[in-house]
Amino acid sequence: MEPVEEHRPDPDVLLDALKKEEEQSKRGKLKIFFGMCAGVGKTYEMLKAARQVLEQRVDIVVAYVETHRRKETMALVEGLEILPRKTMTYRSTTLEEMDLDAVLARKPRIALVDELAHTNAPGSRHPKRYQDVIELLDNGIDVYTTLNVQHLESRADTVAQITGIPVHETVPDSIFEMADEVELIDISEEVLLQRFAEGKVYAPDRAQSAVKNFFRKGNISALREMALRLTAERVDQQLQAYSTLKAIPGISKTRQRLLVGITADPDCERLIRLTRQLAYASKSSWVAVHVETPGASNAGIQDVLMKHINLAKELGAEVITTADRDVAAALVRVAHEQNARQIIVGRSFRSNIFPSHNIIDRLLERSTDIDVYVSSSHHETPRRRRHISLPHFTSEPRQYIAAFGAIVLVLGICYPFVEFLGYQTVALLLLMLISILPLFMGIGPVLLAATVSALAWDFLFIPPQFTFAIGKAADVLMFVAYFVFASVTSILTSRIRSQERAVRQREERTTALYKLTKELSSARGQDDVLRVAVASLRSIFRAEIVVLLGEPDGDISPTPHPSSTFIVDEKELGVAVWSYWNEKKAGRHTDTLPNAQATYYPIKGSRYTLAVFGIRRSDTAPLGFEQENLLDNCIALISTAMDREFLNELTRRTSVVEESERLYQTLLSSISHELRTPIATIMGNAENLQSEKVRVNVSIVDSLLAEIKTAAERLNRLVENLLDMTRVESGMFKVKLDWTDIHDLFASVLRNVARETKEHHVHINVMDTMPLVRLDFGLMEQVLVNLLYNAAAYTPKGSTISLEAEEQNGVCIITVSDNGPGFPSEALERVFEKFYRVPGTPSGGTGLGLSIAKSYVEAHKGTITASNRLSGGAQFTIRIPSEIKQMKLFESEA
Repeated sequence: MEPVEEHRPDPDVLLDALKKEEEQSKRGKLKIFFGMCAGVGKTYEMLKAARQVLEQRVDIVVAYVETHRRKETMALVEGLEILPRKTMTYRSTTLEEMDLDAVLARKPRIALVDELAHTNAPGSRHPKRYQDVIELLDNGIDVYTTLNVQHLESRADTVAQITGIPVHETVPDSIFEMADEVELIDISEEVLLQRFAEGKVYAPDRAQSAVKNFFRKGNISALREMALRLTAERVDQQLQAYSTLKAIPGISKTRQRLLVGITADPDCERLIRLTRQLAYASKSSWVAVHVETPGASNAGIQDVLMKHINLAKELGAEVITTADRDVAAALVRVAHEQNARQIIVGRSFRSNIFPSHNIIDRLLERSTDIDVYVSSSHHETPRRRRHISLPHFTSEPRQYIAAFGAIVLVLGICYPFVEFLGYQTVALLLLMLISILPLFMGIGPVLLAATVSALAWDFLFIPPQFTFAIGKAADVLMFVAYFVFASVTSILTSRIRSQERAVRQREERTTALYKLTKELSSARGQDDVLRVAVASLRSIFRAEIVVLLGEPDGDISPTPHPSSTFIVDEKELGVAVWSYWNEKKAGRHTDTLPNAQATYYPIKGSRYTLAVFGIRRSDTAPLGFEQENLLDNCIALISTAMDREFLNELTRRTSVVEESERLYQTLLSSISHELRTPIATIMGNAENLQSEKVRVNVSIVDSLLAEIKTAAERLNRLVENLLDMTRVESGMFKVKLDWTDIHDLFASVLRNVARETKEHHVHINVMDTMPLVRLDFGLMEQVLVNLLYNAAAYTPKGSTISLEAEEQNGVCIITVSDNGPGFPSEALERVFEKFYRVPGTPSGGTGLGLSIAKSYVEAHKGTITASNRLSGGAQFTIRIPSEIKQMKLFESEA
């Protein structure tokens, strides 16, 4: 019996499958009616399925269906809800497209969208209909659609080779893969050709032309085989996914990883599609690698390269860029880093200068543990491959003129002194100039200077002069050596400059990312993060930036953040809103709303989109691949920083809520006890007063009334404390300073606490020369009442409570002390906290009195401290700077 461990699934693979299943559950379901070509009945079968669903009372609408005026198809449309199409004018022609906004507003359960590979009219939100379908799916709407096999991106080249007709409208294979259900609509070649003959597919004249060209029987058979094979591969993929999810042994295979090299070569597009097919057939992941080599490339080459990179991304590849002089070494290095077991290259992979330095040969030498798959080339003939490919000359004309002028200048200076210097010395001077020129010019002007200087040296200086003939064999050798040395020196120096330029550019990108990371990490608060982000993006990309934040209700704010550098109009705001809700890049140089002035990037948080950054550049050209990567990395760093601040704010709010909950529970517990005791006293004594026996005894009645009064005063004190704390927390109370006699203040305080301190000895000590002090009499009276009440409540009967006052250097000092047990040392720092009660003290009180006293004292710009006396007991010391208050009072009165 096999051990159980052998059947245990790979946790990473299982996790990927579960994540994919979870993502699919959050979006609408996609069903594709798939066929080999037009005329097999995809739209017809889609409408039949729609009518079956309608009979089950499912909300289904026709978003866009092309009947081609076929009677059978038109009959199936009847009875279905048809949404109106959107009319657009292009070059004086009226076009009808699916109204995406109308479908989203209607929000049916299922939408029928015919012709998935259709190209939308210019001015539409998306250039392709499949992008409209993706937006419908993202909004939770199920979609039924139709697709032919020749419109799949990875099969387009193969179909073009079979039929001889290029396919212009394609759909990424990822759309086919994401489909929840694919229904193959298949008929035989004979039946399809019969439909053409009967005019059920095209009009008779068009049908005859189609049968003679694209729809020949051999072509149809090849397309049918392709559709059947692709559907079978999909079923195999589903079986593989099911076996992985359910841990079924015996079906799973080892996962591979493929690597393809990306260049600007025309054949690279076909190579990318081929790798996509191989990866899908072998259930492998794949990575596309571009190797940057020294040497400048023109804008046209960069555009082609970006096209190939975008195609690889669209087909699901992970794109990696690296820099190296040796392309073969770079590909092998990345293959090992990415754990790729196969490298796919085309036969056009060669070095730029020497044909003997074949990249394929070097790949085979270096990749001893990696398979190399070499694909045939369809764009390059064998004769052309034997030619030397020269480097690209990108220097400006003025550099050629400057190089030529420098050679002429040196020749003009040396010519009068040729007999004194000797023609060999002239050669050294020219060679020195050739060695210096690459520091300032490209390889083209330097090679021109090397050629011109060699010929001029021969013509003007080497005997016999004024002829290109050379009399001595040594001079011939010297001439050849001079030319070779000058050419090689110029090429090598140019290469070094190119490498230095590439290193500098990478260093600039790295420095920019490091600086942004450092500044974002030190930013405190969301506003600080946005300020740093806008300043950095503006500096790095020389662009104007706008930031639109998400609001608490989940919508996007139409008002730009103050750190923004330009304002959006209603049209631009609509693009930003689309980017916010769909969490995708939109606007200029994208496939979504490309007519916008700026490109909008969503800032994704761990939960939802936090903001949208709009970047508007004066340069009309799109960013290059490296710049786009740099921008993506910057956006990722900004997203992380904003998410960090969002989570910090969320944590702070959670802490406040938890603290509020704790205080609420403490307050409820304290108040419930404080309310229960006096209320019970009042209710009990009131009930006793209703008794005839009690009412006739005056002394008992007086005693009960006194207890009711005491209980009522206790309730009143509780309510006053709560009201005072409410005013303190809200900041509603104001300090009203007035001249105060400390003797009057103390007398009023003693009257208020006479009942509470009647069983204690209260000692008053006021400085003989105590001046009048600027105080809020009412607030300070409440402070001292709370302190005396606290001293009386927590000291034994017969204890002494001291109330003292003095003035020192313009500071009024009031001290309240007792000879009770004092405070535990660990409680001294917390006695002024709300609801805090010293452990072990008798029940009673809310724990608000000292907190209120501290707030009132601090409102006077004073301080209050608690301490233990050396002789025993607690002591509270109040210090109020009366002179400062007096000065501020005069200023306010003035």
